[in-house]
Order: sequence, then structure tokens, then C-alpha cells
Amino acid sequence: MQTETITYIIISGIIALVLALFQYIFKSKKITKTYWLLAFLRFVSVFSVLLLLINPKFEKISFYDEKPNLIVAIDNSESINYLNQSENASTLIKRLKQNEALNEHFNLEYYTFGKSVNQNDSLDYNEQQSNIAQVFNRLSEVYNNSVSPTLLITDGNQTYGYDYEFVTNKYKQAIFPVILGDTVTHTDIKIQQLNVNRYAYLKNKFPVEIIATYNGNSTVNSQLKITSGATTVFSKVVNFSKVQNSQIININLPANHVGIKSYKAEIIPLDNEKNKINNFKNFAVEVIDQKTNVAIVSDIIHPDLGALKKSIESNEQRNASILNTNEFLKQAEDFQLVIAYQPTNNFRSLFNEIDRLKLNKIVVAGTKTNWSLLNQLQDNYSQQVTNQVEDFQPSVNKNYSTFIIDDLNFEDFPPLQSEFGETTFTVPFETLLFKTVNGTQLEEPLLATFEINNKREALLLGEGIWRWRAQSYLDEKSFNTFDNFIGKLVQYLGSKQRRSRLNVNYESFYNGNDNVKITAQYFNKNYEFDANANINIVLKNKVTNETKTYPFVLKNTNYQVDLSGIEAGDYSFTVRSSSGNISKSGALKILDYNVEQQFLNANVTKLNRLATNSEGSSYFIDDTSTIINNLLSDSRFVTIQKSSKKIVPLIDWKYLLALIALSLAIEWFIRKYNGLI
Repeated sequence: MQTETITYIIISGIIALVLALFQYIFKSKKITKTYWLLAFLRFVSVFSVLLLLINPKFEKISFYDEKPNLIVAIDNSESINYLNQSENASTLIKRLKQNEALNEHFNLEYYTFGKSVNQNDSLDYNEQQSNIAQVFNRLSEVYNNSVSPTLLITDGNQTYGYDYEFVTNKYKQAIFPVILGDTVTHTDIKIQQLNVNRYAYLKNKFPVEIIATYNGNSTVNSQLKITSGATTVFSKVVNFSKVQNSQIININLPANHVGIKSYKAEIIPLDNEKNKINNFKNFAVEVIDQKTNVAIVSDIIHPDLGALKKSIESNEQRNASILNTNEFLKQAEDFQLVIAYQPTNNFRSLFNEIDRLKLNKIVVAGTKTNWSLLNQLQDNYSQQVTNQVEDFQPSVNKNYSTFIIDDLNFEDFPPLQSEFGETTFTVPFETLLFKTVNGTQLEEPLLATFEINNKREALLLGEGIWRWRAQSYLDEKSFNTFDNFIGKLVQYLGSKQRRSRLNVNYESFYNGNDNVKITAQYFNKNYEFDANANINIVLKNKVTNETKTYPFVLKNTNYQVDLSGIEAGDYSFTVRSSSGNISKSGALKILDYNVEQQFLNANVTKLNRLATNSEGSSYFIDDTSTIINNLLSDSRFVTIQKSSKKIVPLIDWKYLLALIALSLAIEWFIRKYNGLI
């Protein structure tokens, strides 16, 4: 308590004492025990009220014991079943739960993981991917400020995400891997990796790269072949030995027909192989007969140009070229879409050529844009010229109906710079992104699209979009979401299809372990997004003719259905809304591939390094009793006594209010009883 507060309390006591003595002793002619009692009660009342006004604060220190946490993370992927370790893992979990000493010493927390992490101990070993790195990313958010040794029960075979071996840079807990599987080396030849582009172009050849590996001591021969249906399109003899245990085979296959073409790459298994599933891999290529060429035209140098090019070319069906106006005019007929970046004085001939060829375009305006000229070159919109610059942040229009967009947390993106002033449109347009200034959304477009005279255009009123791509990577650890956003805009502007009330977004084929998610948007007759629609997808297997119906679920600004886990095969589908006679049909292919069945052994080496780097120890599943004993005897994991200091103000002490009420009541009754009132 501060000296100043103590001084106020002493002064309050003196004042209360003086008032009590003055009223009942100094003014009274009879000094009896009753008057002294009344004086005391008055002193208590006044002094307590003054204490409440001063409201001194007291420190309350309490002590408590904090047990260390024991985090148990269990691999729930299919590979545990495939290695015949599911029973061993479940038995270990049961023993951990039943061990009284362990539960008394630690707070046990159970997590399961596959592609994602869940806080529970329910195991079914049916996850189709393993992301061990994600386990430590999640746990570091919760347990980094506590003593939380981690028991990692896994085979160490990761099929998805970042390499988990180096997570100790972020996760500062001792890790104790419990290895599910053995170290017995089995003779095995397999396709370690197959690399192929998703798209190929008609009458061209597309490259296929196959990395084949061998695990064994003797020299062996096998045959690599690629088949399409019953036809063998490639065959080669491959040789392996203990020294030469891997080969990279590069192949070029022809693309003769438009559509999805399925292939099977296979290495003929050896006679004594234990795992023959990893000897083959299915893959597919979609053959297309055209490629969208996009011209990014600018007479200035800006990082936005490179960001746009990277985003556009992330889709193999598109090619982007950065040109100045003179270079574009020499090859204008080679492009299907033009991005006019910050038009300057040289853009008059460019706009004339675009109009002559009836090309769709995107205009990106910024601080270097010559708005006086741009207002003259077209009559679809005009910008108030103020020669002042303003920062605008984006805000997504959830009622945008032209095509499906994903909300990339635009509100958290850095602002774009553009001309300050009002932009006026003379044609009907749709706002994709609104302008936001200081958290206030303006009813003005930052990004808008419109159609006029069978031409589609977009207007982006701001430079600095490269920062959006960088922010998207910081948020998602990937450029994919931002690149998909730009890709959908380019796809819309590069297409001549009419606007539809039902839009469906899907891939033509998926690998067996991919998330098979289909999104849709449904609009009413006024082309406003309908969040109350009832949309279903009817999925039909082309081979078995089996039909299943799945409902779409509303998610943000679109509907989504998750078909992950359906059997491999060719499917046709129809997406239909129950509120109208509107439907969309299509086809997709699920490739037969299970990455979790590609392993013969546990990854002992990597798990041992993980334990060493985190100052933990690794164990095999048979060492259950050793694991428990070592955890209980480790001096790093002991119960710690901690103190908690709490500042308590006097006004929170309810007993003082009761004391004031009691003293005043007693004083009143005594005075009443003695006829002093």
C-alpha cells in the first residue's frame, strides 16, 4: 500500500474520531457508557464510509501447484492400419489412461491427427493423409508457455505439409516419439514420385518424370511401362543395385485427343516384394486445344506486373506476357485478353487496337494513370481528376453474382493507392470489391466488372496488388488462394459465355487423396445471391450406374459439398436447385491412389533426429513400460508451486458495507431506546 494512501487513512480516522467525540462526548452533559458506545458506533460508520471513498487496494497472494502437461498425439492415418500397428497404438493409449501414477503426475491431453489435428482420443485410422508438422504448429499455440512434454505416437511417414523434422525451432517442448512399425529392411522397388503437368495441348507432347527407387542388396531388373486402358504407350527395362538404387526416367507422351486422358505407370514387382501397391501410380492429363494468352501492357515498371503474371500463369492453361504499347501493337492478334496497366499518353493507339479486335480488357489505374486521357478514350466510366492520392482498402461484395469468388479476408489486406475522387459509371456494372477508408465502407467500387456490346471489362482502381499476393502468402502459407481469385477474374473476362443464375466450380479430375470439394452459387431472378436456396448434387458412377444425392452447405458467399472419400472412378453429376428449374451438369474423375499405402516401414531415422533435436527420446511401441517410467523419473517434468498476486480494492469487500449498515442500525436503535430521537 502506498504511503499516500496510508496518510489518507490516518486522516480519515482522525476526522471520524473527532466527529464522533464532538457529537456524543463534547456536546453532551452526561458522559455515560451509552454515549461512549454511540460515539464508537458513529466512529465506525464515518471511518468506514471514508475508507470506501479512499478505496485502498490490498495485495492478495495465493499459492497453487501446477502439474506438467503430457501431450499425447496419435497418428490416425490409414498407414497405421496398413503396417498392422492399430492394435498396438490403441493398447498404448489404454495403458496411459489406466496408469494412476502417470495421471497423478501429469495433466494428460489427447490429440489425434491426419491431415488436420483434433483434440480427442477417438481412433479409427481412416485419415487419408498425415500432416505431422501441423501437430506442432497447433500445439505451439497452446502449450509454448508451459511444461508440456509431447508423446508422438506415429510411424513417422508424412504425406502432406512441411517437413516436421525442423519444428523444434518453433515448438519448445521435449518430444518423445513412439515408433509404430519395425526396422526390418524388405526388398522393395517402387515409384517414389511421378511428376506431370495437369494440362497438355492438342497435337503436342507432354513430359512425364518418374522417380523409381530400390531397397535391397542384390542387382535386379524390372520393367517400367505406362498404359492407357489396354494400350501400352511406353515401356523400358530398368536396372537397380545396392549402389544404383534410384533412377529418373523422363518420357514425352503424345496428346492426340481433347479431354481427360488416364494413364497407369507401373514397375513390374519383384518375386519377393512385400508391398506391391507402391509399384504403380495412376495419373491423368487434360488435353485442351487452346491456351489463353494474356497481354499485360504497361509503359512503367512496377512490381504489380510480375505479381499479375505469376498469378495468371499459375494456371497452365494461360500464358501472360509483359509488353509495352509498341510491342503489343506488333502482335495484338495473338492475345485474347489485355490488361492495360496504368494508361499513360501512349495508350491511345492501344485502346483503338483493342476496340478494333473486340478484345476484353482489364484496366488497372493508379498514381501514374493519366485520367484526363483515359476519360477521353472510353465512355463507360469517368474519374474526377483531383491530382490527389488516397489509400483504399478492399471490402468484398457478398452479393456479387457474375462468378464465384472466395473471401480472402480482403479487409485485412494492405490498401491500394489511387486517384482521390468519385468514379462515375455510365453503364450497368457490378462491384466485386468496395472501397473502404479508415474502416468505413464507401458505396464506390474498388474493383468492378461490366459487359457492354458483347465485350467484358474490369476496372481496378488502385496500384499495389503485389502486396495482396504477399499478404495472402503470409495468411495461407501459399499463393494459391490469391492466384485462384485472379484466375477466376481472367477466366470470366476471357470467356464469351453468358451469365448464369447457377455457377458451379470444380476440377475435371482429382487424385485419390485430394479433397474433392465442389462449390456453387445460386442467384434469384434479379441476380442477387440467394442464401436460402436448397441445392443438391446427384452423383452417378458411370461404371456401376450407382446414384447418390448430396446436399450443398452454405459457406460464406457460396454453397459447398465435400465428396472426399468417394470411390475412385468416372462420375457424371447434376447440380440442381429445388426452388427453380435450373441445373448444371458435368463430369469428373477420381484417380485410384492411396499415398498412405506406399510405406513398408516406420521412418525411424527422422523420428530419432526429431527426438534428439528437441532433447527428448524415441521409443519403439514395445517399450511401453520404459516410456512411462522415464517420464515419471525425468527431473524436468515436476510439479511446480506457483504464486498468484491479486490486487483487491476495498470497495469489493462486501463485509465492510454490512459493517456500516450494522453500526448505523445499532446506533439508531440505541438512540431510539434512550429517547435521543
